[in-house]
Amino acid sequence: MNIMEQVKALESGKGIQYILDSAHMIFSNPIYMVDAYYNLIAFSDNPDADHFWNEVITTGTFHTRSLDLIKSEDVLTVITASKKSVLIKYDKWKHARMTGHIFNRDNNWVGQTTMYEHVPFDKERTAAFEMLADKISAEIYDYEYFIKLPTAFHNDTINKFLDKAVENTIASIPHTQVMYHGFEKYLYVAVVRVPRIGILENIHQNRLAYFRSLLKTRHEAFKYAIYSDDIVMLMSSKENNFNRESFFAPDNIFLEENDLYMGISGSFENILEMRNYYDQAAAALKNGIGKNNGQRVLVCKN
Repeated sequence: MNIMEQVKALESGKGIQYILDSAHMIFSNPIYMVDAYYNLIAFSDNPDADHFWNEVITTGTFHTRSLDLIKSEDVLTVITASKKSVLIKYDKWKHARMTGHIFNRDNNWVGQTTMYEHVPFDKERTAAFEMLADKISAEIYDYEYFIKLPTAFHNDTINKFLDKAVENTIASIPHTQVMYHGFEKYLYVAVVRVPRIGILENIHQNRLAYFRSLLKTRHEAFKYAIYSDDIVMLMSSKENNFNRESFFAPDNIFLEENDLYMGISGSFENILEMRNYYDQAAAALKNGIGKNNGQRVLVCKN
């Protein structure tokens, strides 16, 4: 069998480790997989010592600071922005890497698999690697860990943006690129206020999580967090003038029935500026509730 046929013939249901070990034998190249947090999930044997491989295997994560990447064309930007597999060469690496994205059953990015180029990639081997990445995505389709991972990942990352804990550095690039995945050009922040009604903190947090899950079922493409006692939605649109009716007209009754209010920011393109637009959305929410004019969706006026 040729290499494509060998990858196609890999059995499903035997786990990620089986697929990586088989891929190592098929391609004669070592391979590993990390999740969205760059935590090591599984890896094959490595017949040729490599500093960066050893770092991933021994520390269990991918330390971007150790790469000393050039700023003119950041390697991690190329990797995370690519829609398919991409071969990355860098003069400080002993071997180039072929990297592919892994998606869960909801088509959310949950990690990546990386293969070292001990044996060079030609057109056929590249196509076979892309098939391999799809095989891994299919393998983890029903894994609870990967089904739940995006909710925690989006929550953690949005909180970092809002706390301004993420700067425009090489280390921030993978997560910012992942947050852009599936979005249009223009970004918006919505803040949803859930009434506290004098209940205990743990009950209030449960209510926040409940309403976040309800909103997620209504607007699956958006990304959500719980921040400062509110629900935060990171949204996108092709237009820089937000038309609230296009997204939220059907939600007016839902918001009213649950005594929820939503404030929406103006448009922006740099996700690292998210805090400024969160403040806009929060101000629109506060001012709108204060006027008490019956509106539930309150849009910032630039």
